[in-house]
Amino acid sequence: MGRRERVVRELVGAHGRTYAEEAGIALKDTPQPLYRLLVLSHLLSARIRGSIALATARALHEAGLRDPRRMAQATWQQRVDALGRGGYRRYDERTATQLGDAAGLVSERWGGDLRRLRREADGEVSALRRLLREFPGIGPAGADIFLREAQGVWPEAAPYLDAKALQGAERLDLPKDPERLTGLAGDTDPAVLAAALVRAAVDKGVAEDTLRRAG
Repeated sequence: MGRRERVVRELVGAHGRTYAEEAGIALKDTPQPLYRLLVLSHLLSARIRGSIALATARALHEAGLRDPRRMAQATWQQRVDALGRGGYRRYDERTATQLGDAAGLVSERWGGDLRRLRREADGEVSALRRLLREFPGIGPAGADIFLREAQGVWPEAAPYLDAKALQGAERLDLPKDPERLTGLAGDTDPAVLAAALVRAAVDKGVAEDTLRRAG
């Protein structure tokens, strides 16, 4: 086993957990988990600590705001309060509005089911990205997060290693080519690999510890 393979093995072994899993989302190609991932992607894309975004995704779920119908029917204040319980206070008022508007769009355009958005994209990743960016609060970063995490259940997107994941690869002296990276990772789920690389990008300590353990 070469050094780069050891680096990937150590990274995935210690940090190979998707952000959806950390938020308590058992991701499947079904409406509710996909919607919860959309909300998580929105939260994670803001300039706020990842731990707060994850806690807020869990708080929204605990408040019952786990599908587009309930999110849209909740009052603006109920959404603000749930965001606050997760610690998402800096952007709570704007985000509460965006979540309500986005939930309405999911319901009105795709019948509450993001699999219909997937079918509209017809296997084109660029179309998926474009459609995701139509949701209020989902910009380029949010679309990248969604596809990074969803590629395990939407395999036409794989391997989806965006600029943030490739930043982690660079920090670990790994190739910045998605096909070569997934080759080094063997049968590792590309969503797991992507999440681990992102953790190396956002936390220098993760990268340093991984390189030390890989020898």
